[in-house]
Amino acid sequence: MERTLIIIKPDGVQRALVGQVITRFEQRGLRIAGMKLMQISRELAEQHYAEHKGKGFFEPTVKYITSAPVVVFALEGPNAIAAARQTMGATKPNEAATGSIRADFGLDISRNIVHGSANAADAEREVALYFKPEELVQYQRAADGWLKE
Repeated sequence: MERTLIIIKPDGVQRALVGQVITRFEQRGLRIAGMKLMQISRELAEQHYAEHKGKGFFEPTVKYITSAPVVVFALEGPNAIAAARQTMGATKPNEAATGSIRADFGLDISRNIVHGSANAADAEREVALYFKPEELVQYQRAADGWLKE
C-alpha cells in the first residue's frame, strides 16, 4: 500500500472546488488516511519547498501557499502516487490530460488547484510534515477488495 500527500491549494479552496477534487481521488479508488483544513505557516511552506530555495519561483510560491487556507490529505492505495499524479494532470494546466483536475479547473501553472507528491521519497517527507502518525487512520473499505486482484 502506497501513501501520498495532496494539497488543495488556496485557489481550489477559494473557488469552492474542495468537494469536486476529493471526489476525483475517491472515485479513482484512493482512500483518505488523514485530512485537515489549515493555514500553512511560512516556516512550514519553506520546509515543504526547501529543495527550491534560491530559485526564482520560491518566494512567490511560499507567498501564495500561505495566502489562504488549504486542505491537506494523505491518500492510500495501490500505486497511489502515480494514480494521484495522473488524476491531477500535468503541472501546466494547458498541457494536462483532458478530464484531469488541472485540465478541468486550472488556467495557470501557479494557480493549478492541487499539489501532489512527486515520488515515494517526497511523499514520505511531505506526509510527515503535515501529519503526526496518530493523525493517520488505517482502515479497510468494503470496496477495497474490488480495486486490486
